[in-house]
Amino acid sequence: MLSILVPIYNYNVYPLVLELHNQCKDCGIAFEILCQDDASNLFKIENQKINNLENCNFSVNNLNLGRGKNINFLAKKSKFEWLLIMDCDTFPTQNNYIQKYIFQINETEQVVYGGIEYHKEKPSSNQLLRWFYGNARESISVEKRKINPNDSALTSNILIQKKVFNSNKFDDSITKYGYEDLVFLSDLKKKGILVKHIDNPTYHLGLETSEQFLVKTKIALENLKSISENNYLYKSESKILKTYSLLKRLYLTSFISILFKKTERNLQHNLLSKNPSLFLFDLYKLGYYCSIASR
Repeated sequence: MLSILVPIYNYNVYPLVLELHNQCKDCGIAFEILCQDDASNLFKIENQKINNLENCNFSVNNLNLGRGKNINFLAKKSKFEWLLIMDCDTFPTQNNYIQKYIFQINETEQVVYGGIEYHKEKPSSNQLLRWFYGNARESISVEKRKINPNDSALTSNILIQKKVFNSNKFDDSITKYGYEDLVFLSDLKKKGILVKHIDNPTYHLGLETSEQFLVKTKIALENLKSISENNYLYKSESKILKTYSLLKRLYLTSFISILFKKTERNLQHNLLSKNPSLFLFDLYKLGYYCSIASR
């Protein structure tokens, strides 16, 4: 019935797998949990314990494939007709998490997204930017997510029919971090496949430091530039691309780029502080994109 796919990178995923294993057993369903480490350096010994659990498998890639390609590989190995894709640093908020998705399978929905939450307690001061961003931009109510269903989903907690996935895999050419979700969900929308939204969230546990998050943001924007140049997305499908396109028509991209280079240090000072501004973070992203788009 259900294949749970968990791509791993430098994370101890055994507690998640144990919870999912127990919930699947309680539901009395046929299942498998496939976990694949993408040539990372940490927690391989801890994750080997996954192989001691019934219907669970942990393996390690010899070379780094990138998240999308790693998920494609896991899907190819899977044997059941439904796939539940989860990030390794997530964890169900409820003990009936699997049962809720089984109900959706019985309703024959093609793609279902359960949502994401962050713990309400503030993390350490050096992780606040990621926490503020996640609570404001990712932890969205079902009602709000339904307004733009494919634009409001993430593939960190998504149920999808295997035949749908096989006709719409992650693009293997996107190997760097960032925006592979957007391309995947955009392709579904172009084929008329809309994501159904339900209240079945997972916690996002793996908060990067603010400094690490800024580095990853730059990498993601560089990846977005490559994705845009290869015409994988319409400009209207990304706020950054849409705004950049407007600025380009107004001949303002060079000005924004110069302004960003002069103010980057001041912006970073705020974003790495105990009270980061998401408005300044948006300006930071737009400024950095303008600075690399003309290269």
